[in-house]
Amino acid sequence: MPTLRIEHSVSSFEKWKQVFDSDPADRKGSGVRRYQILRAQDDPNFVMIDLDFANTAEAEAFLHKMRRIWEGPGKAVMHGPRGRLADAVETKEL
Repeated sequence: MPTLRIEHSVSSFEKWKQVFDSDPADRKGSGVRRYQILRAQDDPNFVMIDLDFANTAEAEAFLHKMRRIWEGPGKAVMHGPRGRLADAVETKEL
């Protein structure tokens, strides 16, 4: 299952979260199976989002969609966004 990790800083986590919750990228309709939002402990305005997909094609298409959002309306709430596709190599609960 490919994961798209998105990272960026925000001016206000609360404002960013409102936009995220409005779902301008249509996560479910774009194939997102699950997501997790993380905040850096040393900088609560640095956000990381892991989005899981069933296949790489859906993840790549979503990243392309996000790049269009970042270049347009996303500029108002996020700074320096970047996305990277990854595959889980190992998951183990201890």
